[in-house]
Amino acid sequence: MNFSNLKEFKFGWPVILSSTFGIGLGMSPLPFYTIGVFAIPLTKKFGWGMDTVMGGLTVFTIAALIASPLVGYIADKIGARKTALWSLALFGITFVAFSLNTGSPVLYYALWGLLAFVGAGTLPMTWTRAINNWFNENRGLALGLSLLGTGLFGSMAKLYAFSLIDSFGWKTAYLGVGLLPLLIALPIAYFFFRDTDDPKVADKVARLRSTIPSHAKVTRDGMSVAQALRDWRFWLLAFCFILISFAVGGPIPNLEKMLGNKGFEVSDAVILASAIGYAVLVGRLVGGYLLDRFWAPAVAFVLLSIPALSCYLLQGADLSYSNALIAVIILGFGAGVEYDLMAYLVSRYFGMKNYAAIYGFLYGFFAMGAGFGPVIFGKFFANTGSYDTILGYAMIAFLVGSFPLLLLGKYRSFESVTVEIEDDVKA
Repeated sequence: MNFSNLKEFKFGWPVILSSTFGIGLGMSPLPFYTIGVFAIPLTKKFGWGMDTVMGGLTVFTIAALIASPLVGYIADKIGARKTALWSLALFGITFVAFSLNTGSPVLYYALWGLLAFVGAGTLPMTWTRAINNWFNENRGLALGLSLLGTGLFGSMAKLYAFSLIDSFGWKTAYLGVGLLPLLIALPIAYFFFRDTDDPKVADKVARLRSTIPSHAKVTRDGMSVAQALRDWRFWLLAFCFILISFAVGGPIPNLEKMLGNKGFEVSDAVILASAIGYAVLVGRLVGGYLLDRFWAPAVAFVLLSIPALSCYLLQGADLSYSNALIAVIILGFGAGVEYDLMAYLVSRYFGMKNYAAIYGFLYGFFAMGAGFGPVIFGKFFANTGSYDTILGYAMIAFLVGSFPLLLLGKYRSFESVTVEIEDDVKA
């Protein structure tokens, strides 16, 4: 494979641009990166415990488990563009609705559930479906670039929300954050986000395939959802993503509280926690670059086991500013790899036939770890007054979750998969 050929970017850059904003201002980063900032005023205003606030992520997770494969199926049927545009609009409106809360936990949890259902179309499964179709030789790098938004906008949204809360209060902050997908991501996606099967870009796709002959061989074949669910690789990935997402997702929303418990001022804790977003940026680019050049499971094993060190550092009794910064950066670097990896592995091991739906099912397992992780972290803190014990479990999860990826084997040849299925039917 010729990795020096970057001509794919000449044709596919609009999809990368729109995906960067769509993913970055969508369901993946905004709720997770901002809940820690909103938790402080909500606990003060309504007298809720930290576990009550973080409980919204539990509802969010359960709803995402149902919504993500369903919306993935819809994206495969009606197209990624329609799914993404409708979801961006409804996601932004629902996020704004959080400003209407008057202290009712029921309303708070209901909005979290609704946010998952209407926002599932902003998940990477829709955007990366188009990325995988536009890019073949530089697929890993293209995915990394399209997923930069989670770190870039996640970090900015955290500081943005904190600034709005400090100046105008939490209600205005919810309004301000909710308008981001509506006023920025939605217009960009409307003008630039189109898959290769869109008639309006047929001429561009033809030029792409004539310019890069190997791209003409890119197939939309692959496994059906039923076939994927019967494949051991799917369940291996599900197991790994639960552990890894727990280890990554558990600490991130709790970072402000975690650092505050170690003696840091609120402003310092927010600044330190925001650094995770920039580390995610680096993880996206480095991870994507390496995925194109080396066997993806080996890259994943190395990059997803290293963050265990961040958990060890954050357990320190006398945590210094420099060690805290190193820990946050390492954690963010690991968070920067996981989404690229999921998209890349689904395309290489399961193909594009039902890509979004299969991604959606795997995202459900990912969401299980990422959603319950913050709540479990919050419970441990509520019961023990410290995050040290749960950080030790997260350290183990990084190691146990990354090693089995080495068992995935070589990338799938979907012609052979078809033959195997036909043979099974004949037998």
